[in-house]
Amino acid sequence: MFVVSRHQEGRIASAPYFIVLIDVMQNSQSCPSSKMLSNCMKHARRMLSQGARLHRRLIPEPVVKKEIFIVQNSEDFEQKVKRSDKMVIVDFFANWCNPCKKLTPRLESIIGEKAGTVKLAKVDIDENIDLALDYDVGAIPVLMAMKGGKVVNRMVGLQDTDKLRAWIDKTVAENK
Repeated sequence: MFVVSRHQEGRIASAPYFIVLIDVMQNSQSCPSSKMLSNCMKHARRMLSQGARLHRRLIPEPVVKKEIFIVQNSEDFEQKVKRSDKMVIVDFFANWCNPCKKLTPRLESIIGEKAGTVKLAKVDIDENIDLALDYDVGAIPVLMAMKGGKVVNRMVGLQDTDKLRAWIDKTVAENK
């Protein structure tokens, strides 16, 4: 969906005109001739030629339950990770770590694909030194898979998406 609006005295007009590419809106405020898409498009082109601006209108994406959270302290880790009924992938990272920054979007997209069957807990080692020491984190990034409060698998270093996906799939399958 796009929003076309006129400028009035340096600001966007309060009644923007909408161009809906999939379905023509039947609301008369959306476009002067909203009964036909071609008329709506002609009107939008005329407005654009007169100095109107074209804005991208965000359409909400379908809600996918991603269970990604940042661990605040040891008590938070105990409640959200150790007591979880689902598999939890724990990502030990630091804000200054470039491999950690590259790993994050890869890991989050895979967790998103799992649609709530696996959780992702992010632990900043600078803020949670005690947790890093408890789990022998000597280099980052470190990924640990935990189920029932116990570490069931571990991976160290930056990995490509396919290797991460295979590691998570294998770990989940082995620990159902």
